[in-house]
Amino acid sequence: MLLVDAAPRVVPKRELHARLWPRVAVTDWTLFSLIKELRRALGDTDSRAPLIRTVHRVGYAFNATLERISPRPRLSRRWLVADGDRFALVAGDNVVGRDPNARVWLDSPSVSRRHAIIHVTDDGATLEDLGSKNGTHLRDTRVSSIMPLADGDALRFGSVSATFRFWAADPTRTGADPS
Repeated sequence: MLLVDAAPRVVPKRELHARLWPRVAVTDWTLFSLIKELRRALGDTDSRAPLIRTVHRVGYAFNATLERISPRPRLSRRWLVADGDRFALVAGDNVVGRDPNARVWLDSPSVSRRHAIIHVTDDGATLEDLGSKNGTHLRDTRVSSIMPLADGDALRFGSVSATFRFWAADPTRTGADPS
């Protein structure tokens, strides 16, 4: 997914190492072996038009033509907008943090690895700080307990600003406008 998300950009080896193994030192051989396994899984056997392109001593790129499509909206949908990125939130716990495995990955030194959780249910969403060093804020108030979220709420994780969005198919509910 890292290569597909970055396509057609070449993803440098150091970036792949940092995203795939954030707390472990591994050799380039490990990355090479993983790419080889990925090629095998994708059936990437055409050396004239590979799906994964190797840029020697630099990194790898996903080389297929991509067509980005948007999924059809569900009856209710929640997302977070931060730094120009839109992060879809799923039912259950959505970790916000600097850890590349976080559902909402915010690459900022002011954000803790596991900074906060946005918990989504059919009835709504809540925000909880996970003991972050630089704090989680909801409408300019530091979060010290589990707080309910509403469409358009201004959030801040460390120094990163975000907006919580909620869209519902029922126009009588808050957040009915999907814009």
